[in-house]
Amino acid sequence: MAYSKNQFYLRRLHSLLGVIPIGGFLLIHLLVNHQATKGVEAFNKAAGFMESLPFLIALEFIFIYIPIFYHAVYGVHIAFTAKENVGHYSQFRNWMFLLQRVTGVITFVFVAIHLWQTRIQRALGDEVNFDMVHDIVSNTGWLIFYIICLLAVTFHFANGLWSFLVTWGVLQSKRSQQIFTWVSLIVFIVVSYIGLSAILAFV
Repeated sequence: MAYSKNQFYLRRLHSLLGVIPIGGFLLIHLLVNHQATKGVEAFNKAAGFMESLPFLIALEFIFIYIPIFYHAVYGVHIAFTAKENVGHYSQFRNWMFLLQRVTGVITFVFVAIHLWQTRIQRALGDEVNFDMVHDIVSNTGWLIFYIICLLAVTFHFANGLWSFLVTWGVLQSKRSQQIFTWVSLIVFIVVSYIGLSAILAFV
């Protein structure tokens, strides 16, 4: 009984952190990257502003690294232990749940690699600027990897919004869940466009 109650709260926290603050950070991060479509100076100015925020290290750990670490670790636990619920959800929703777990694992790997290529390199003395990202995605292999991973991240975020609203009791009726399925599809398309156009701008 105590175990299932703990699982309930852990899942709620996992769901919440996926939207606040991680989802918010994702959108800000992609919008900053999207400045690359306006040119080198525009991106460097936006990136420089983010780097100049006061108490940046503390903010990153409190609002980014710690929430991502918990969400990722518990998400991997869910990915390898959860099972489809055919009796309660439709076949489509069970497929979405499967894709949510798969894209979650891909996102976990991608975030680790992306942190190594950017934030860790910054800590080692490199500057996070247009040239840094350009050097990464100029390699065809890395470009394809980034595009695939970006789509996985945006799907995980958009479909995760649906799961978040169901988990927190906002979407209770089947009708509201069906409507928000289309809303989440629009979110996926829009956020993916922002991210993909940014990646291609660095090329």
